[in-house]
Amino acid sequence: MTGLYGLPLVIILVALFLANAVKVLNEYERGVIFRLGRVIRAKGPGLILLIPLIDRMQKVSLRLVAQDVPSQDVITRDNVSVKVSAVIYFRVTDPVKAIVSVENYLYATSQLSQTTLRSVCGQAEMDDLLAERDKINAHIQEILDRHTEPWGIKVTVVELKQIDLPIEMQRAMAKQAEAERERRAKVIAAEGEFQASTRLAEAAEILQHQPAAMQLRYLQTLREIATENNSTTLFPIPIDLFRPFIKIAEQLEVKKKELDNG
Repeated sequence: MTGLYGLPLVIILVALFLANAVKVLNEYERGVIFRLGRVIRAKGPGLILLIPLIDRMQKVSLRLVAQDVPSQDVITRDNVSVKVSAVIYFRVTDPVKAIVSVENYLYATSQLSQTTLRSVCGQAEMDDLLAERDKINAHIQEILDRHTEPWGIKVTVVELKQIDLPIEMQRAMAKQAEAERERRAKVIAAEGEFQASTRLAEAAEILQHQPAAMQLRYLQTLREIATENNSTTLFPIPIDLFRPFIKIAEQLEVKKKELDNG
């Protein structure tokens, strides 16, 4: 009877031993093994065998982590108050350092990203903050990567998500953009007037040396007026149109006189 009661106890002890001694890690996981408080090494993935009550394992994920940086109040170098938020992408490259060198690498990275975001954005002017995001992103990423490298963490990407401007600044920027559009419109209109006046001056120069071209242009204008308007239009006829006929008549008159005298 005693043996029968002792068998379940043995089974329970064996099950507890296996539960504490056998661990299975996924492909993206590593296990940092502590033996009597000292780091042995990082193991995984796959089947891991531990010594119960002696070995202790702490899992670390090697997958890329996307972490939001909460909106930060920033005063830019030109004294403009803005709110800036961002997102950072990082991953653990050395599981042992990530566990031993820092207490909580996720929390530490989050706090470091917030302070770095405020520092970098505070050193830039507002126009640069809006127009040169890529440059600011690269600067923040470089600083974060340099500080997290001793923790076994690699910061790969930093992106500014949103920049909230005060209402007064938004109105001022809207007025500035409107003024810039009006300036461009006036410049384009002035350029068009200049080109038109240049073409008209060239046309006048040509017509001045080509009287026949002037007459043809006049006749074309009359045709257009007659086509577009149904009402009767009174207009003066320039004498230049009749000069060729007057010259022909004068020549005929001279020849007639010569014949009469002869």
